[in-house]
Amino acid sequence: MASQAALRRVGARALQHGVSPLSRRRWASTGSSPEVVDPFKSKPSSTVTRIEHDDLPGNLSKRSDRFVEGIMPFMVPTYVRPTPVMARGSGCYLWDMENKQYLDFTAGIAVTSLGHSDPGLSQVLSEQSEILIHASNLFHNKHTGKLSQALVSTTLTSGAMRTATQAFICNSGAEANEAALKFARKVGHSLDTTGAKHEIVSFQGSFHGRTFGALSATPNPKYQAPFAPMVPGFKYGKYNDIEQLPTLITDKTCGVIVEPIQGEGGVNVASAEFLGALRARCDQVGAVLIFDEIQCGLSRTGSLWAHAHPSLKPRDGSKAAHPDILTTAKALGNGFPIGATIISSDTVGKYIKVGDHGTTFGGSPLACAVGNHVLTRLANKDLQDSVNSRSQTLVKGLKRLQERYPDAVSEVRGRGLILGLQLTAPYVSKVADILGSARDKGLLIISAGEGCIRFVPPLVITDAEIEVGLGILDEAMSEVISQA
Repeated sequence: MASQAALRRVGARALQHGVSPLSRRRWASTGSSPEVVDPFKSKPSSTVTRIEHDDLPGNLSKRSDRFVEGIMPFMVPTYVRPTPVMARGSGCYLWDMENKQYLDFTAGIAVTSLGHSDPGLSQVLSEQSEILIHASNLFHNKHTGKLSQALVSTTLTSGAMRTATQAFICNSGAEANEAALKFARKVGHSLDTTGAKHEIVSFQGSFHGRTFGALSATPNPKYQAPFAPMVPGFKYGKYNDIEQLPTLITDKTCGVIVEPIQGEGGVNVASAEFLGALRARCDQVGAVLIFDEIQCGLSRTGSLWAHAHPSLKPRDGSKAAHPDILTTAKALGNGFPIGATIISSDTVGKYIKVGDHGTTFGGSPLACAVGNHVLTRLANKDLQDSVNSRSQTLVKGLKRLQERYPDAVSEVRGRGLILGLQLTAPYVSKVADILGSARDKGLLIISAGEGCIRFVPPLVITDAEIEVGLGILDEAMSEVISQA
């Protein structure tokens, strides 16, 4: 790991201005589309400034507290938030209202893959907002169809689906999954008019959203218990357990929903054999297979879709498992609300009729203009190659921490830039302390599952920024573990 002296060097203007070298873009002054200059052809800076944060003066440190105290009475308390009030962002960095800088290894929970306040995206938003923001789904607009076509074509080109034909554009990941679950139920009713084919299978450790259908597919008592009873007809299985499938997935099953990599559940990676067995069993009983790639998709693993990653291809040489429905959101808007449900007409689309589903805001010209821009850049092979390279740097660094703290760290897992550092049983309760210490030192990280620290940085992060983050994490872990 880089020495602390190296981490504190003053030099790179990239960090001083909060701009990652890989997130820089030059934009055309005329025309409707930004000119993207490939950032991967230029050599990124190898020197990054580590900003030291001294204790803030009392009047400044209390400003955020006063602000939070003033607004909290008006907000439904759905989240427990730490004191920092984020005021601006650029590249891989955020600044709070005291102008304290943070290196962001969360990307807004795997959302801002192109970095914060990306100039190209800002230009698209500005230009489209002056042309047309919303016209309702009673009429066509040129951007919704264009994005739908792009999602289908890029998915087919990537080899991630056997027959991707159509896309439903919505506003979020939960909405994308709700559409997928409804479509699966419609297929079941179409195949068996008695209504017996209505069951939906999901898996322990999954997270599919907080709306009622998506929540019913999320078998976590913490989320479900306050709102019981759930939507009937859901069954839960053990993730990566193939032996259970014949009794779990039956002729009554209309759909199976699974994350190829569970993010919220602890960065758990599905085996190629498990996904293949799901595909085979769904084919046997006539069930729809749904892959939820809301967090792990759109090049976060170094492949456009996580389930098509080389590591998830069966070792016997057979093709990777293909879903009938693929859901995406998060990174598709890089912070702007949008989601999509991609379907196959062979197994799903032919059963969906006008009026079966809809949305007021989904597919707006503004959202789809953003989605088109973001998808084009995230599907770029140079970016995917960079993700694979940055992943190696981050994995090596996390494994060094595992070697340094063998009693506290049991495993490094994940793919690409969705990685988890699993703590051992005696230190599971220390995750929040490590996150808090890292935040105080200028690094933002999040938890996942039980005792797992999750890393989902912007995909444009550099090796130098990764090393700075690892250095801060090392300090935070040392501080917390030494006091345990």
